Amino acid sequence: MSKLDQTPAAIGPLVAAVGPSGFRVGDRMVPGGLILTPDDALDWEAGSFDALAEADFAPLLVLKPLPEFVLLGTGATLRRPAPALTAALEAKGLFLEPMDSRAAARTWGLLRAEGRNIAAALLPIA
Repeated sequence: MSKLDQTPAAIGPLVAAVGPSGFRVGDRMVPGGLILTPDDALDWEAGSFDALAEADFAPLLVLKPLPEFVLLGTGATLRRPAPALTAALEAKGLFLEPMDSRAAARTWGLLRAEGRNIAAALLPIA
């Protein structure tokens, strides 16, 4: 099967909309943060961007194999995570690629359509 023939099930969950009320994945609204893996879309109970800690990424650290990298949706604007957080996650093999949450949701769909083994952790934009 060519990559153009992949069905959405082969790509995984896709974000249909991003707005102040949250993320729409399929027919489900997620009012807060969202974690995307190739197989699942999970509510993400992370606090604010400034309070992000290694423990917030626990659902991703247990994936086998670990994703190539994690699209980190930082909310309405691009922000860089704390260097200590980045270093702690990289030491465990989890690499963050920060961007605003809208861009991260779009990039998720594009990279999953290519069959990339990635994950996403998206903070709400409001």
